Amino acid sequence: QVQLVESGGGLVQAGDSLRLSCAASGLKFNNYAMGWFRQAPGKEREFVAAIIWSGSTSSYATPVQGRFTISRNNAKNMVYLQMDSLKPEDTAVYYCAADMNGSSVRRSVRDYEFWGLGTQVTVSS
Repeated sequence: QVQLVESGGGLVQAGDSLRLSCAASGLKFNNYAMGWFRQAPGKEREFVAAIIWSGSTSSYATPVQGRFTISRNNAKNMVYLQMDSLKPEDTAVYYCAADMNGSSVRRSVRDYEFWGLGTQVTVSS
């Protein structure tokens, strides 16, 4: 079965950095676009970043543009989210997701077929 397992979350101070990782198994990873989403308490899950199967195209939500970087390693079935200059408003559970439409960077939760269980990121002021 398909498994996406996130890691790397934690408690940091504003201005710090974190690198999230997502390990994928049970799917042909090269065929999938990958995305990161987040969900803060009392809010809907929202798009953060996505990357197509080859890694040549990525897309970011406006609040994280210029601070976050998504990347992938197809040889290791891994996708990463480098988060710099973290702000308290980045506090959320971060989820990794896989989209069978491997050539598009899509932003809707509905477009992603598989999801991880999430990793908590807390940024203190």
